[in-house]
Amino acid sequence: MRGWGFVWIGLVAAFSLLGPLATGAEFARVYPDYVRAAPSLTPHPTADEARAALARVAGRLRAEASEFMIEGGAARVRLVGRIALDPRALVYFERSDAFGAARTLSVSADGREREVVAPIKPLWLPLGADANGRNLMARLMLAGRVSLLVGALGSAVALGIGVAYGMVAGYAGGKIDLMMMRFVDALYALPFIFFVILLTAFFGRSFLLIFVAIGAVEWLDMARLARGATLSLKRREFVLAARSLGARPSAILMRHIAPNLAGLAFAYLATLAPRVILVESFLSFLGLGVREPLTSVGVLVADGARHIEDAPWLLIAPSLLMMALLYGFAFLADPSRRR
Repeated sequence: MRGWGFVWIGLVAAFSLLGPLATGAEFARVYPDYVRAAPSLTPHPTADEARAALARVAGRLRAEASEFMIEGGAARVRLVGRIALDPRALVYFERSDAFGAARTLSVSADGREREVVAPIKPLWLPLGADANGRNLMARLMLAGRVSLLVGALGSAVALGIGVAYGMVAGYAGGKIDLMMMRFVDALYALPFIFFVILLTAFFGRSFLLIFVAIGAVEWLDMARLARGATLSLKRREFVLAARSLGARPSAILMRHIAPNLAGLAFAYLATLAPRVILVESFLSFLGLGVREPLTSVGVLVADGARHIEDAPWLLIAPSLLMMALLYGFAFLADPSRRR
């Protein structure tokens, strides 16, 4: 059913657009203490993560941690150093991802032993963290926004160019039509990846380059469809009547042919949008897509594939997001589905 397509795409859009407002998650924030942290419905740090973070803090203080315990949302530990511990160095607790500002409970006479307590900073990572310690859920929200934007704008650009080009070719006919369609055939023969690599070499990687690369090839099919429909429409009575009344070709194309191509264009849009998203994901998978700190589904899938053995959730989560997008567009493109 087409309604299911709108539901799936609406869920992805709500997750991508409203998710950051609801969670406040930052897609570019790096948490060094949670590199490749596993998904969890309870807040981090776990007891093991807190001990590991405390060991790193103690190493910076040039001390050893003993009598470590967690109670009441705070960590209590005794630090033992080779020399007297500078209380100003306790700022390393606050710089950690796991702890807040520490305060001293007691200190030995020589200053080498210091008992401190530091509040634990809870962090929710329901989908885990990536290889750089960034919140994977926040990265997925950003990837969903980028993919939806590429799908919408890329499809609109390809659709606009294809419809306009096909209408002009079909209505002009003759040698003009022949030359225009041979140009389309020549573009079909151009290796797409080679074309993108050339664009990247000359202009560098940019978000705009993605639309240029996608628009350079994805309008070709629509141009053929629009040309075929225009060849049929220009022989219809209302077009012949407008021509006999002296209407200009541009007016005939805009007022009579273009509105009759709207149904065809919107039907093709449902199949074009997932193709554009897949093309962008493929380019990002090859490293030719968006730049950091931006990301897309293709970038996340590529990152997850590199860590599939030790962190499979990095591949599973973006794959499910891609499946949800394509599943929704598949229903939109097939209105014949019924219950």
